[in-house]
Amino acid sequence: MASGFDDAGARAALHRVFQAALAAADPLTALPAHLPEAPRGRCIVIGVGKAAAKMALAVERAWPDRALSGLIITTHGADVPDPPPGRRIAVRFGSHPVPDAAGAAAAAEMLGLLQGLSAEDLVLFLVSGGGSSLSTLPAVGLSLDDLMAVNRELLRSGAPIQEMNCIRKHLSAFSGGRVAAAAHPARVVTLAISDVPGDDPAVIASGPTVPDPTSFAEARALVAHYGMRLPPAVVRHLEEALEESPEPGDPRLAGAELRMIATPLMALRAMAREAEALGLAPLILGDALEGEAAQLGKVLAGIARSSASHGLPVGRPALILSGGETTVTLPPGASGRGGRSMEGLLGLALALGGLPGVWALMADTDGIDGRSEAAGAIAAPDTLARARAAGLDPRAMLAEHDSYGVFAAIGDLVVTGPTLTNVNDVRAVLVT
Repeated sequence: MASGFDDAGARAALHRVFQAALAAADPLTALPAHLPEAPRGRCIVIGVGKAAAKMALAVERAWPDRALSGLIITTHGADVPDPPPGRRIAVRFGSHPVPDAAGAAAAAEMLGLLQGLSAEDLVLFLVSGGGSSLSTLPAVGLSLDDLMAVNRELLRSGAPIQEMNCIRKHLSAFSGGRVAAAAHPARVVTLAISDVPGDDPAVIASGPTVPDPTSFAEARALVAHYGMRLPPAVVRHLEEALEESPEPGDPRLAGAELRMIATPLMALRAMAREAEALGLAPLILGDALEGEAAQLGKVLAGIARSSASHGLPVGRPALILSGGETTVTLPPGASGRGGRSMEGLLGLALALGGLPGVWALMADTDGIDGRSEAAGAIAAPDTLARARAAGLDPRAMLAEHDSYGVFAAIGDLVVTGPTLTNVNDVRAVLVT
């Protein structure tokens, strides 16, 4: 069956495996099993990230009769359904990927909720990708405009997320373990949805409840390495290094727990199970593939070509799976709308050059790839031919970082809307 897929069947199979990834990362099903026992004292629920609203809804549904209070910060425009019997966890909104004043105010409000807690109280912290931007709260002596300028430089730099967050944590009053420190001596339990390579909790949303192993010196070195042009106040703050974020061994964080409820690898394994149900041989290359998006697309094309020609590293019919956060280094003035997934997919399509029998889907599990309304797109053996028939030059558009323009013009976008979860980008290459 699988080896006989036509174009419609191949596309349907790719959509099925992508939906399997989203289902595996759905907080409504993944979160309840990880909830801790009820506290003797108060229960305060706080959270940040693209999945925060759905994670909070899962808590409200799982604990319908428990006294809860708190708030979460999610993205402007997110669909936030009202839980029965009524909302107990307030919802605030912020901006991503560039922070705004609303998110900063909500982060300050959240820290205010943590004042005066006791060891009998529980703070349940819900964290997912995007939280760094949504809860951007400047350290003393810095302004939101300062941090917005920093964020623009970070996005321009092409630095991987771990390095971005090292810098962010040393300019913040919220991240890098500061939330857990503010909640001390209450018990802090973090439920996390990972969107970062390796699932390092110190990197997810810049680790508000976990110790920060990085230093001001490392942040300064990264700024110099990428040649970042930062506001004078930020440069001065990094040089003065007055107060390091809570480090490993800080007694205020000694009792904090972290429970990982969804990860990129969980999503990839769900995709692999769906592939097997479709009669395909799945191969997971890894959940932490990084590098420039278009170059990774070229590498995946080479693997697909080898699979089609030689049966290596997996014989066809196969589904080659991978995850991780690539980068797109933008030159000044770049205006393309495609994000990491679509840029990688166009790189793959160009490298394959119309090779028969190979289709691919690359998408961001949060439903938004780059500055577009699409989660990602699908490439087929005739992608380049159809694009050129529409008067487009795919190679030139890749150079201009406008992969979205290619896939939108030929009707191959994958549009889900915001999924209210986020386990990073997933990639599926179907070799029939």
